[in-house]
Amino acid sequence: MRKRELRWIKPLLLLLCGLGIAGIVRYGSRGELRILNADSGALYAAYPVRPGERFSVGFIHSVNKSPLIDVYEIKADGIYVEETIYYDFGAGVETELAEGEKLHYGPDGAMIVSGFDRRITPLSYFVGTVSDHILELHGERISLRELCGRSSRVELRYQGNLPLPAAEKCSSGAAA
Repeated sequence: MRKRELRWIKPLLLLLCGLGIAGIVRYGSRGELRILNADSGALYAAYPVRPGERFSVGFIHSVNKSPLIDVYEIKADGIYVEETIYYDFGAGVETELAEGEKLHYGPDGAMIVSGFDRRITPLSYFVGTVSDHILELHGERISLRELCGRSSRVELRYQGNLPLPAAEKCSSGAAA
């Protein structure tokens, strides 16, 4: 009689596993944006991300003293630069558009150059001593100076296709 009462468990587990797999396919694989010390490889922090999500790193340009923001997108094979937003020209700031790039202006007067879609390996920054570098991810602003320290050379890496946490795994065996 006990077997008959538990007969529904196996189909229920299979259904739940199927829904879990469908969710993974629908919402993409699990990955992390990792912030590392570029010299030692030590991990400062890791943030959950999925392909298609964007983040930015902003700082105050050392010469023209205006904000500069680089916008990146997570793709299955890495981090791609998508746009640069700036408010004034200065050393190292793009003055001519390459083929496929577009310039438009934001409502606040920002110059926005887009159309890069270029994989960046490695993506590294030298965290400022005077001006901080701010990572913006999922609406959160993260100070790289506070996280990594002044004058740190940091590398941002995407690690994709990570295993699901134990709580999200489906059990293939069921009590019968």
